[in-house]
Amino acid sequence: MKAAQLHSLADIEIVDTPVPEIGEHEALVRMRACGICGSDTMEWYVKKKAPFFLGHEPAGVIEKVGRNVTQFKQGDRVFVHHHAPCFDCKFCRKKQYALCAAWKATNLAPGGMAEFFRVPEINLNGDMLLLPESFSFEDGSLIEPVACVVKSMRKANLQPQDSLLVIGLGVMGQMHVLLARHAGVHQIIGADRVPYRLNKAREFGANMVVDVTREELPEAVRQATDGDLADVVIVGPGTTSAMATAMKCVGKGGTVLFFTPAPDGELLSIHPFHLYFNEINLLFSYSCGPDDTRGAMALIEQGIINAEKLVTHRYPLEKIREAVDNTIKAGESLKTLVVCQS
Repeated sequence: MKAAQLHSLADIEIVDTPVPEIGEHEALVRMRACGICGSDTMEWYVKKKAPFFLGHEPAGVIEKVGRNVTQFKQGDRVFVHHHAPCFDCKFCRKKQYALCAAWKATNLAPGGMAEFFRVPEINLNGDMLLLPESFSFEDGSLIEPVACVVKSMRKANLQPQDSLLVIGLGVMGQMHVLLARHAGVHQIIGADRVPYRLNKAREFGANMVVDVTREELPEAVRQATDGDLADVVIVGPGTTSAMATAMKCVGKGGTVLFFTPAPDGELLSIHPFHLYFNEINLLFSYSCGPDDTRGAMALIEQGIINAEKLVTHRYPLEKIREAVDNTIKAGESLKTLVVCQS
């Protein structure tokens, strides 16, 4: 079978590899759609893991199941989370699933960006979901990224009366805008440097957008909020410069949530005096868990977020190089998928 393997961002190839054998508690899934995540295009992030097989946002059809699998069957249309928790450790008991040792150790084999992949027992039992009849496979491939936003929005604890600033309007930023509008947040401000993304944010419900190549973001937010600054700031870019800017945009009693990591070793200077006396909350949101994937599936089923709104580019598996390049260049694109028709 064919699978996409990354050696570096400049060296991604389609390789021939055996179709995985499955155990009696496992499943084999034929991939039908798989998203390219922003983390797949962060050079520092992929460098420490390479070489590896790409793909952790897959949806597909079960090709076969092990003889002791009873809750799924051949032909079922499924979403599969690449990580799954143990549900028993101290982190799982607090629903901090991304900190679970089992969660970090689990994965699909070889990866979701392959014609077929093996679903281990822990993933099958912990976070493999049947797709509703109304879902396309493209909708199913959005469950994992939407779930990451469901988690971050929950942690940020946005209220309808809040003002929200979303820094970075790639596909994840657009999802934050869509969910904030659905939650009835009264003021949503989006910030980016790409006109296409700024226009999309307006279309998806932002009250105001700021082109950071033309305006100073803190001052623009100050004017838009009558001097109060934002109640909640979601920081999409994994850069310390964006993070530092975010802390200049948050108002008293507000929250800054970091959605993407900066490279290991980079340091961010903070002003404890200012943070303390203004009671600023700094939060971090890493990935998602089983509760979030189910919440994401419900939102997609309601049409609040779906592939029709967010998927702009589709490539066959053989053109994985072009698909990754399109994600890196961004421009007039949001979500890029690899799709297999059969």
